Amino acid sequence: MRWTKMEGLGNDYLYHFGQIDSPAEVSIKLSDRHFGIGSDGIILIDKSDKADFKMRIFNADGSEAKMCGNGIRCVGKFVYDKGLTDKTDLEIETLSGIKYLKLNVRGGRVESVRVNMGKAVVSPPVTLDVCGEKIVTSPVSTGNPHTVTFVDDAENAPLTTTGAALEKHPYFPDGVNAEFAQIIDKNTIRMRVWERGSGITMACGTGSCATVAAAVSAGFCNKNEEVTVILDGGKLVITVLDDYTVIMQGPATAICECEVEDL
Repeated sequence: MRWTKMEGLGNDYLYHFGQIDSPAEVSIKLSDRHFGIGSDGIILIDKSDKADFKMRIFNADGSEAKMCGNGIRCVGKFVYDKGLTDKTDLEIETLSGIKYLKLNVRGGRVESVRVNMGKAVVSPPVTLDVCGEKIVTSPVSTGNPHTVTFVDDAENAPLTTTGAALEKHPYFPDGVNAEFAQIIDKNTIRMRVWERGSGITMACGTGSCATVAAAVSAGFCNKNEEVTVILDGGKLVITVLDDYTVIMQGPATAICECEVEDL
């Protein structure tokens, strides 16, 4: 079975065209960075009767995610670079609806991708008891559940303590991705993330969208303006429109091809 390892700002997944048996178990095994190939999870690509292609995402712990912003950019690169399509405007079916991609092609390869991520839903901030402290955090849905906590110093954000506790907090019965965001200026945010099912990751596309949506709602950033989100793995450019539709722009990179003989 062949896999392609790809990354979007260090958020790395293993990509395979076609369905497989026991994808949750396969994701757990292959994602292990010591005994597997190593990744934040697997992404399965297939034909769709609703769009050009469809994708399913399984985290490193085997749980299935509805959407992955960094992953969907790599899906666009995968299907174009491998000759599965010659279209540069694509519709991708996900568990959180159909997403619309525009591919930036250079030298016959996809270099970056612009994605219409749909509308973000920003809920009012809530105060939660986490690790013995009261934390004010803003729940946001961008297809995946997120909660954004604004901090003074994102570099030292408590990802492994507060972030891990937020993921499994009773307020979020289905779990949540926890973002810690530092406002640099109205067009720049430094963000770090503890992802549901994967722990600390280098980047989170839907989390970046959620962060900017929450920042716009709080008055830190403006609608219809590009906001650069600085992640551990690089930068994404996010724009929140008047109706909270979110546009994400960022790179997609292929790392290697892998052949797995025994699962």
